[in-house]
Amino acid sequence: MIYTLFQERATFIFHCHAKKYGDTKHPHVCEIIAVDKKRHETVYTKIVEKVIDIDPEGTMLTFADMMKKKITMPAHLMYDGHDDSLWDHFSAVAQRLGVYTAKDYADIAEFLFGRWKVENLTGLSGEGKKAQDFVCTLAPRFRRLEERAQAKAKEAPGICFSWIYDREVQL
Repeated sequence: MIYTLFQERATFIFHCHAKKYGDTKHPHVCEIIAVDKKRHETVYTKIVEKVIDIDPEGTMLTFADMMKKKITMPAHLMYDGHDDSLWDHFSAVAQRLGVYTAKDYADIAEFLFGRWKVENLTGLSGEGKKAQDFVCTLAPRFRRLEERAQAKAKEAPGICFSWIYDREVQL
């Protein structure tokens, strides 16, 4: 649920930013998707809140384990038959354009950790407390990564994509 919640919020943010780009129909389509993703996010947020109430220890252990494995979007597997680094290129362009950035990822973490009051959970075992401490250090770490990602995006050369009807698009 936590993974899916991160994903839904990220997709919501992506489509809110992405609606600025494209033809006249593109903003409307992005708005529809963003609203749908926001509804999904709301449901998953409430589910996770209930799970925290029922089993804070198990939730914290699961949360820390999931964050150690990293949250990757399913699109990281995209491949156009030509570019073995398509996801990396797509991510660099999204970062550079501000469509979805490392800042957004850090914002999501801070928002959810705050909403769930992760740092205030009590009654955890030693292992649960260790997981809590790990999770509470993530948002500041993500902020440092955000600074590096911005610098890297500024240095990245223009990227061509051949995956839209076999047309190359320079962004």
